[in-house]
Amino acid sequence: MMPVITFEAGKLTKEQKQVLAKEFTATAARVLHAPEEAFYVFLKENDGDNVGVGGILLSDRKKEEKE
Repeated sequence: MMPVITFEAGKLTKEQKQVLAKEFTATAARVLHAPEEAFYVFLKENDGDNVGVGGILLSDRKKEEKE
């Protein structure tokens, strides 16, 4: 068994990444009755230029909100 957990978000601090990796692993191991060492956690940070909502890039939405 090689379970993979993927989490996508905006910019994360190293501390947030550490907590997410630890908590996701612990919870999944408990639920699946598998050893924590079996889990891979991939944390993907998405820049606002790479995400669109409703046809508008998040980076453009933030600019509009500031104006």
